[in-house]
Amino acid sequence: MSWTRVLVLSLISILLILTFSSVVENAAVRDDSKADNQKGAAPQLFMPESEASNFFKRRSRRSPQYYAEYQAEQRVRLTKDEQRREYNEEQRDEFENYVEEERDEQNERTSEKNEQYREYHYDGLYPRYYWFH
Repeated sequence: MSWTRVLVLSLISILLILTFSSVVENAAVRDDSKADNQKGAAPQLFMPESEASNFFKRRSRRSPQYYAEYQAEQRVRLTKDEQRREYNEEQRDEFENYVEEERDEQNERTSEKNEQYREYHYDGLYPRYYWFH
């Protein structure tokens, strides 16, 4: 029973501190419903209706592209091609290095096995340097 009283008293004291604190007043949302502030921000964010309707009508689907648009698209296409080429070249180089290392290891293992086989099966009838040129 005593712990519930302590809990209730502490919650009530926290509530009172928060209600009379100046920090809470500063953090509250202000109700500035002035029309001049909103109208000042509107032209910065939105364009007039006439411009908005003409934005998509400026160039129809069948009309030829402007030269600047064509150049911009070509630049984008060329940079993408260059990036793709560089990526593929890096991948190819990495794969070639990997394959070369694997071949070297395989050749080394094969030569070691052949050496061991020759040493084990050598019967002394022919010179040993015959295999090790």
